[in-house]
Amino acid sequence: MIYTVTFNPAIDYIVRLNSFTAGKINRVTYEQVLGGGKGVNVSIVLGNLGHKSTATGFLAGFTGDEIVRQLRTFNAADDFVKLDEGFSRINVKVKADVETEINGQGPKISDAKREELFKKLETLQEGDTLILSGSIPNTLPDDMYEQTLSRLQGKGIRFVVDAEKNLLLKVLKFNPWLIKPNNHELGDMFGVTLKTDEDIIKYAKKLQEQGAQNVLISMAGDGAILLTAEGKHYKSEPPKGTLVNSVGAGDSMVAGFVAGYIESNDYEKAFLMGLCTGSASAFSENLATRPEVEALMKSLAK
Repeated sequence: MIYTVTFNPAIDYIVRLNSFTAGKINRVTYEQVLGGGKGVNVSIVLGNLGHKSTATGFLAGFTGDEIVRQLRTFNAADDFVKLDEGFSRINVKVKADVETEINGQGPKISDAKREELFKKLETLQEGDTLILSGSIPNTLPDDMYEQTLSRLQGKGIRFVVDAEKNLLLKVLKFNPWLIKPNNHELGDMFGVTLKTDEDIIKYAKKLQEQGAQNVLISMAGDGAILLTAEGKHYKSEPPKGTLVNSVGAGDSMVAGFVAGYIESNDYEKAFLMGLCTGSASAFSENLATRPEVEALMKSLAK
């Protein structure tokens, strides 16, 4: 079974405007409300690809209810810890002549509720996949990723981690099966600017030396690079298409890779499916669907 954890899920309120002027009334030309948070996105895309997952984490209030409603429409199960006060955050994403994001804070999470989540996760069994991704709210300790994986270490669970800098670096000791930094995050981890594919491969190998098994580096319009636990590496340009919405593209890549590996037991095929799934989300108003992904995979094969 696949489980996703989102510590700080959200409702993404996405609006488009011809232009945005601060201090004035601005009228939108398009609006959409999507359940969000990185793990939530992964579960939605997995559902679109035909793979069942269970999404967990913390939810509160009317926004939490809407996130659950949307997950269920995408064939994803939910097993969240329900908080007694507040509401899950709302993130406003303004797309105009420039893109602007306003991210909500989220509800307070008590120690008792944190322990409740740990108890849920401790029911995972050997062979399960656990995907940890996204930010940690300021009401949780900054070592929440470490605490989570330490409670599950040695159970034969496949860990996938998609998080920024220190959150990621501190869990490499748990030998995650897959990590997915982008090229800018990878450079920031080591205080360098990565200018070539060789640079990216060099520093991705350093993450493997620290414990990561497979390292998937997303590079936006330049495609992606995968370093595998078998000592191989793959590089591919992205499929051709028009960028519509970058929200959730990285999460979609993670979902596509996991789904592709489950289906093929082959890292190269998983890599290409991950790349095409991320691109399919980027080329659409919504998160990637199976037909969109398959069409892009065929285009890459030509």
